[in-house]
This record gives sequence, structure tokens and C-alpha cells, in this order.
Amino acid sequence: MTTGKPRWERPGPGQRPPQQELLVPVPPSRGTGARAGLLAVLVAGTGLLIAGLAVVVPFLVRATGSAGFLVGFLLSLFPLVVVLLAVHLVDRWEPEPRRLLAFALAWGAVMAVAATTLIQPLFMGVFGPRAASAAQTAEFLATIEAPVVEELSKGLGLLILMFAARKYIDGPVDGIVYGMTIAAGFAFTENILYFGRLYAETSGSAASLAVVFTMRGVLSPFAHAMFTGTLGLVTGLAARRWSPGLVLGAFAVGLLPAMLLHNIWNSAGEDFFLLYVIVQVPLFGAAVLGVYLLRRSEARLTHRRLVEYAQAGWFTPLEVDMLATPRGRRAGLRWAASLGRRNAMRSFIRTATELAATRQRVLSGRDVRGYAATERGLLDRSRRERAAVLGIPPTGPQL
Repeated sequence: MTTGKPRWERPGPGQRPPQQELLVPVPPSRGTGARAGLLAVLVAGTGLLIAGLAVVVPFLVRATGSAGFLVGFLLSLFPLVVVLLAVHLVDRWEPEPRRLLAFALAWGAVMAVAATTLIQPLFMGVFGPRAASAAQTAEFLATIEAPVVEELSKGLGLLILMFAARKYIDGPVDGIVYGMTIAAGFAFTENILYFGRLYAETSGSAASLAVVFTMRGVLSPFAHAMFTGTLGLVTGLAARRWSPGLVLGAFAVGLLPAMLLHNIWNSAGEDFFLLYVIVQVPLFGAAVLGVYLLRRSEARLTHRRLVEYAQAGWFTPLEVDMLATPRGRRAGLRWAASLGRRNAMRSFIRTATELAATRQRVLSGRDVRGYAATERGLLDRSRRERAAVLGIPPTGPQL
């Protein structure tokens, strides 16, 4: 007799479904499709990176000179580190694979810049003002061309990740993380151009460099991160119920606020400080609050899913609180560190979080194929890691 429920909801958490439910054998930690997609991203990304460097590096050296390039590179490291530290804080609950974050950073720093450099003349030829003065052309470049072309170039990297490594992107926080990382790379290269060119044009004037560095590196290191992070937020929301059409539609919708924010920022001109105080600072505060609330929502989902496994006997209620609440994680890591088992506890927390995220994807209708094998592997791994944390032989339910 059928229950009317989706097939993946019929077995309870941790209960082995009938053998015919295991449609595709999946390695314990990640699906074969995810691995193939990740490999394709990395291989293709390496080739594109080499081609992009052949465009970007000569462009930067011609614009800044070798000395300007070196100065710009060094100065640009500061805002890059600031943004990447922020990304790390956002990403702490369910960390993304470092290889994908490296791809996102490289896409922003190289491919998005290369695409912008190549597309800009075409865009100007089609949409640029005719018989315009130098001032009008500069205004068009800053307020129309840059928001459209740069956000599209950055966003393309996010879209590639959404399709090629979709198993790693299952919510708005993941989208924000990848969007901010791409933006951090783009801003890094752009800052090399700004700082290096100014150094060359002013013969190394420290005063001029200090002013521009303060405006770009100190007051507004998160400008690009906010633009592309907004796009990541919208596409990440669509990833919760993943379908190609939904993701493409969300991508198109998400480009609009990203381009608008970019336009507002580039339109400031002489009113920069006024706009910074009355618009950018409140927007940044709203972004921080939004990310905080999304992180709390992510933690609640993890807790809810692990409670289901606790009811099936895989975790105790105390373990669920330790694995799925910020306070519990901190306490658990401190306790494990006192025994020299901090790394084992970190692995236990990561596996439990991955288990909860895997089940959440299935309950939302995603990644149903091969779910039972993936769940079985994660449960078995969590059992071994619990034993490593406690320093005892593995015990508990067996699948």
C-alpha cells in the first residue's frame, strides 16, 4: 500500500531502505556526480586561468609599469585579506571545499577581469554614447558599462559553480560565500590597477596613494562583495529547490540589485562621503544583519535534521546540542582540545553537518538519487569519529 509520501521520505533517518532504493552507489562523503562536476570545474578552470592570465597580467603591467604593479599588488593584499576573513566568518558553520573557493577567487581575480577587458570595447561600440565628450564617456563607463559588464563577468563564475558543483551549494549562505569570494578576487585585481596606475602617474606620491588606499582599501573593501554577494544570495535561495530553469531565473533577477548597487556606488562622484554615510553604511549594516539571520536559520535546520537522527538512535540529545548549536560547538571543541582531540571533534562536527545538509536537500526534493548510500556512509563515518573523540572503539547502530 502506498503512503503518498515521496519515496525518499518513507524510510526513517538511518533506516536502511530496500535494496532497490539504492539506485546509484555513492561514495560516503560526496556523490560521484559532485566529484565529476568538481573535477570538470577544476580542469576547465585551470585552462581558463592560464588563458586569463595571458590577458590580465600584460594589461596591468602596461597600465601601471613594473614598479606600479608591484606597489599595487602589495597594497591590494590588505583589502583582500579583510574580505576573505569576512568570508571565513560567514562560512564557518558549513565550510565550503577549499578547491571551489580557490576557483571562485581565481575567477574573480583573473577570468572576470579578462572578460571585462575584452567585452568593454564591444559594449561601448553597441551601447556607448555617440559623439560624446570625454566626461560623458567616462560617466557612461562608470555608471552603465561597469555595473553591467563587471557584474555579468563575475556572475558567470557563480553560475558555473551553481551547475558544475551544485551539490555544494544548497542555500543562500553558500551563494553569498561564493559571490563574496569572486568579488574579493575581482576587487583585488582592480585595486592593483588603481593603486599601481596612481603610483606611476604621481611618481610614487605617498599622499595620493594614502588617499586612494583609504577610500578603496579601508572605507570600502566590501563594495564589490556586497554587489556580487547580493547575486549569490538570490541564486542561493533558488538552490534550495534546485532546477536549471529556477537557477537561471534567479540569476537574472539577482543581477538587477547587484547592478543597481554598483551603479549607486559608482555614481557618487563628489558626494562620495555623503552617500557613504547615508546609504552605504546602512546597507552594509543590513547586509551584516541579513547574513547573521541566515546563519541562524542554517543552524536551526542542522539542529532539526539531527534531532530526527537522534530519535532514530544515532545521536544523543546532548550530542545534537553540541553538534548543531554555536555554543555547543565551542564547548565541545574546548573539551576535545583539553584531551588533544580537537581535530577529531572538528571532523565529527563537519560530518554531522554534512549529514544534516544532505537530508535537508532530499526533503526539499534535491539529490534524491543515491541518497541512501550517501546517508549510510555519513552515519558510519560519524560513528567512527565519535569513537575517535571519546578515545574508544566504535560502537552504536550499524547500517
